[in-house]
Amino acid sequence: MTQRGLSAVVLQHVPFEDLGSLRPVLEQRGFAIEFADAATATFPLPQTQVCDLLVVLGGPIGVYESEAYPFLTSEIDCIRMRLDAQKPTLGICLGAQLIAAAAGARVYPGGRGPEIGWAPIRYSAPGEPPSWFAPLLQPGINVLHWHSDTFDLPPDATRLASTDLYDNQAFTLGDFALALQFHPEVTSEGLERWYVGHAYELAKRHVSVPELRAATETHAPVLANAAQLFWNHWLDYIL
Repeated sequence: MTQRGLSAVVLQHVPFEDLGSLRPVLEQRGFAIEFADAATATFPLPQTQVCDLLVVLGGPIGVYESEAYPFLTSEIDCIRMRLDAQKPTLGICLGAQLIAAAAGARVYPGGRGPEIGWAPIRYSAPGEPPSWFAPLLQPGINVLHWHSDTFDLPPDATRLASTDLYDNQAFTLGDFALALQFHPEVTSEGLERWYVGHAYELAKRHVSVPELRAATETHAPVLANAAQLFWNHWLDYIL
């Protein structure tokens, strides 16, 4: 479905963690997409409060590292204003953690260590999953996990998904915000930039790039089909 005249603002933390599979879906719907580099942006950003969709992407820093990265405090304030206005908001990985912090939850290093690699998620809310979320829960669907921090569930949030390592993998706030600790947006081609950009972390965590690439070749094409359904169904729901 094409929706003309819509706008999306994307808060980006590192260039190689981008919209991935979400970008063509937004473009097909007629979204005008504006990217803002969160680290160098001059907050507050008025466009983040008036756009139809705010997307907050991932990055390799911690929400609690505001002394080293002062922009995080302003970014969280920006997101909090958006949540208070109950406007459509999406956070992925660090973006999910920033939404959690803006909604009043604690973000901290995960006690079970890093979660890096492909694995399924399981639905963890009462009843049936929302129809828009169901494509990511189908048998054979694995998503990419790449984080070492986690967060408490914010007040009034609904947990949607968990893994064996970390309970809070996805949550919603009302019908206007979605936070995803995992990465449904990644593509095989895009991840080649991640392997370079996160080379130090991968070596430190003793993660084999060839093994991760091989797993990506298996799981990313399957995820791509599920993600396209997911993005479209969720956008239909939230807008």
